[in-house]
Amino acid sequence: METDCTRDELRADGAAVAPLPTGTRLLHIGPHKTGTTSIQGALFAAKDEMARHGVEWPAATRHPMEAVLAACARTGMLGDTAPTERHWQRLLEQVRATGRRTSVLSSEFFADAPDDETVARVVEQLGGDRVHVLVTLRPLARIMPSQWQQYVQNGLRMGYEDWLAHMLSKPPYEKPNPSFWRRHRHDRLVERWARVAGAERVTVVVVDDRDREGLMRTFETLLGLPKGLLRPVPDAANRSLTLAETEMLRNLNKEFRANELPAELYSQLVRNGAVMHMKNTCTPGSGDVKICTPRWAVEAAAEIGAEMAERVGGMGVRVLGDLRLLSAVDATEAAVVAEPRIAPEVAAQALYGALAAAAAAPVRHTAAAKSRTVHQTSSGELVRVLGHRCLKRLRLRLRLRLR
Repeated sequence: METDCTRDELRADGAAVAPLPTGTRLLHIGPHKTGTTSIQGALFAAKDEMARHGVEWPAATRHPMEAVLAACARTGMLGDTAPTERHWQRLLEQVRATGRRTSVLSSEFFADAPDDETVARVVEQLGGDRVHVLVTLRPLARIMPSQWQQYVQNGLRMGYEDWLAHMLSKPPYEKPNPSFWRRHRHDRLVERWARVAGAERVTVVVVDDRDREGLMRTFETLLGLPKGLLRPVPDAANRSLTLAETEMLRNLNKEFRANELPAELYSQLVRNGAVMHMKNTCTPGSGDVKICTPRWAVEAAAEIGAEMAERVGGMGVRVLGDLRLLSAVDATEAAVVAEPRIAPEVAAQALYGALAAAAAAPVRHTAAAKSRTVHQTSSGELVRVLGHRCLKRLRLRLRLRLR
């Protein structure tokens, strides 16, 4: 009998993949930068159609990030409101409301679960043996530039090559971002979840970047959905920053930290103001310099990838795709020396985004501010005064909202 299967609908041994049993709770744990945002957008957009085919998306949003951060005992992004256990319990109620129907959840922050105890709690509360864990993997060399600029969007001040040196060649490889290897030492990540859920209830999908919709087709197969039901959803806010944009933000981070501004202000004015507006309004062009990885780091990442692939292949978990991709070295990944230059319109949009965010939280002038003119005040002090005023107003609006 002939079977019409795409490349991602085959196991590593070439056998066709059957849908998961009805009633399964498919838990996609990422990790970061492996197509998570894309698949979350597609699943959320198709939730009504999926329900007609017996598959539920229980979350009320595209990404239940606060709930998952709370479950994994993680803080939120710099300056964001701290997630609480209430967020997690609300999501659990929504999952339980799906009854015996098949359901699917996706969050890369599940990969941040720090230990077996946390993983066991998550699996048990989501349904125990009904849970099937899905891990998506990409080569480290493709993950590292995206992950670095994401860390910069959360306040990191370290340059890319220095960051690579810390992550790859400076034991214990935990500074400045200890979360990186918790997420991206993929063999240990798979092992941690397989140890709790059981290897027979873990599927590893190796994402092939040459097949842009392959991950969509794999989810459709596992969930028993019609082919083509899941479709990419454009999301400019999720695009990676160019090298020039990242360097601009990194230098802003230095100034922000040097002036000892409050973290809440970073969330309001920088990440959700300047950066978000810039990403939504500016599309990178062919002349923009991308974040490129030096050859030594690409080769080091490939060596780690080969080691991880070998270990994952021997764990007894189901593997979809080619584990050899995790150690492949693409000549185009090597760094190209180029000077990053921020376009004036990009800088203008970033500045406008910060101003618009500040304008959304107007503040009254204080007596101290009125006692001196602007040109009599240092730029550093002006930034501090503006920052604390905006934060004071922001906190006032939050208190009023919570009444």
